[in-house]
Amino acid sequence: MLLLFLPLATNAYTQFIVNGMLISVLVTLGFTLVIGNLGQLAFANTAFFGIGAYASAILSAKLGLPWIATIPLAGALGALGGFLASSAALRGIRSYYLAIITLAFGELMRWAYLHSKPLTGGTDGLPLPREAMFGISLSDDTLKFYIFLGVTVLLVKATLNLMRSRFGRAVMAVRENEIATASLAIPTARVILVSFIWSGFVVGCAGALFARHVGHVFPESFGMLHLIASFAMVLVGGLGSVLGAVLGAVLLTALPEYLRAFPGMEELFFGLIVAAVLVTMPMGLASLLRRLSPIFVERYYREES
Repeated sequence: MLLLFLPLATNAYTQFIVNGMLISVLVTLGFTLVIGNLGQLAFANTAFFGIGAYASAILSAKLGLPWIATIPLAGALGALGGFLASSAALRGIRSYYLAIITLAFGELMRWAYLHSKPLTGGTDGLPLPREAMFGISLSDDTLKFYIFLGVTVLLVKATLNLMRSRFGRAVMAVRENEIATASLAIPTARVILVSFIWSGFVVGCAGALFARHVGHVFPESFGMLHLIASFAMVLVGGLGSVLGAVLGAVLLTALPEYLRAFPGMEELFFGLIVAAVLVTMPMGLASLLRRLSPIFVERYYREES
């Protein structure tokens, strides 16, 4: 509830950063579902993110749809990307081979953004049109905050419910031993497929939020740097933890802003801080909370598993 009053205690710049944190939470959430919970070394989330962002921008700029209506459509196209990316996993490809294929999928999508200029604007990118809701411009960061917060809470809650369900237990069983899970008549192929699709949906919705957040979508936003940052958020937060995804996204979105006080040293300090967290807390920030508040977090982990 306190988050609802956050805009009253922040300036415009801080509000912009907070909005970026909410987007990062969704990207990290979708990423950790496949890597942490399902246990598949797949790096297609940048592709899902770009698909969602460009889908939202194209639907708004080219077809004239209200931006708010493009969010579920961007998620649906991200889910389609998840279906395509999971096709390799369904054919028995795992580990480093799956990682390379999903990396290639992300680069293929970025190539498509660059070379589809009539649709995507090519290297010039694609701006979103100006819009208003309730008489307030969507350029207003406070209005965007409440929309972003609503979407983030909804998707985080839905993911938590998914992972607490029978399907969530099947996901973790596949992670631990796929062959043994299949021997129990659990359709492992369907589990993998649905996990990728849900990951694509969540990250695709995040892409739609990102498009409105920055107001102009460029191919460079969906390259290797974004992938590395997202992976760092997953590791720092804690593999396989929804709570960890939130913590990792918040920390590593805010951290670069504080490091601007050290011009020329930002990358060094960022790397040192990330390395320090991973060395001292190999299970991520979620494990720290478990130690600091054992009753609350133990209950959370029991529900999540």
